[in-house]
Amino acid sequence: MLVDQQWPEGSNADPDAARERYNAGMQASRRAMRDQFRVELPIAHMGLAITIIASVFVGVAWSPRTGVIIAGAFAALFVVALAVALLAGSRGRDAVRAAYKFTFGWADWITP
Repeated sequence: MLVDQQWPEGSNADPDAARERYNAGMQASRRAMRDQFRVELPIAHMGLAITIIASVFVGVAWSPRTGVIIAGAFAALFVVALAVALLAGSRGRDAVRAAYKFTFGWADWITP
């Protein structure tokens, strides 16, 4: 059974051309998203350093328990990110690197 489809181009529309435009648009969108969240390893190192400094500072200024809670939250985020990376198919060092960049890559947003 053929369904009469309404195309924006009219009755002479080419479904294959429309599909190609859609696929090209999706690829461009995904590429832009990857570029937005691409993080280099030195930036992730900076995020780890900021996290350690903030945890120590909060532990000294308020209470050691609060500093440990902050550090534990980042450790838990790393474990969850590592589990997701492993489930997504990354293995070994690649999975650890992906989880590390995800957990501490936020430093890219605060550095010039």
